[in-house]
Amino acid sequence: MRKSLLTIGLLAATSAPVMAADYTDGDIHKNDYKWMQFNLMGAFDEKPGNSSHDYLEMEFGGRSGIFDLYGYVDVFNLLSNPSSDKADASSKIFMKFAPRMSLDALTKKDLSFGPVQELYVASEITWDGATQKVDAFAVNQQKIGLGSDVMVPWLGKIGLNLYGTYDSNLKDWNGYQVSTNWFKPFYFFENGSFVSYQGYIDYQFGMKEEYSSASNGGAMFNGIYWHSDRYAVGYGLKLYKDVYGIKDSDAFESSGVSHYVAVTYKF
Repeated sequence: MRKSLLTIGLLAATSAPVMAADYTDGDIHKNDYKWMQFNLMGAFDEKPGNSSHDYLEMEFGGRSGIFDLYGYVDVFNLLSNPSSDKADASSKIFMKFAPRMSLDALTKKDLSFGPVQELYVASEITWDGATQKVDAFAVNQQKIGLGSDVMVPWLGKIGLNLYGTYDSNLKDWNGYQVSTNWFKPFYFFENGSFVSYQGYIDYQFGMKEEYSSASNGGAMFNGIYWHSDRYAVGYGLKLYKDVYGIKDSDAFESSGVSHYVAVTYKF
């Protein structure tokens, strides 16, 4: 079964009451869906370092049996602009894969309790293709931990995950990350399109002093997007605090605000 992002948003906004995932009947594929879209993005004063650039993002996700997946691949300086902040960057791409394995579907038991709808073994892989020999801030991390879907007031179902972080560049574990994400349609038009509040929080803590100039830090993305079944247009405001464990300074800003604009085509 395939559901569009529009359908998923409508279900999230209008399903009441929302029931916990129930796989006790053995049908682990009854909630399967998938989606993919391409986002043409503009970033302004992105932290760390106040970088402004364009990029193309392939974003995707879905559910198949016991597996839940979200991911994206960003390609920087799509227009090959020689004046872009990414023109001479060592990293030309950034990718994130965040697969989760449902413990409810795996055990065929209802593990929900209170506002928690479903439990997962959660993981996240982030990589930018560079090494620390050429870029001190190169990214190559793997995270593993416990994930969940949780019902909260107004927003509805959110993802909430807690990970331990392994840094493959450092060959060592370095702190933890708590992540949450949401997608909340809140205004609907007669033609079926809608406006959503969507975003995420990634917050790292417990990072080691030998590897990080700040022991904790993170980012929060707040997006307002118009969606139809095939297109989306949006603006995002992103807030940073010592992001990636980099202590904010006048010489290299890692805290503050950045802005994003996006035009999307959905497949």
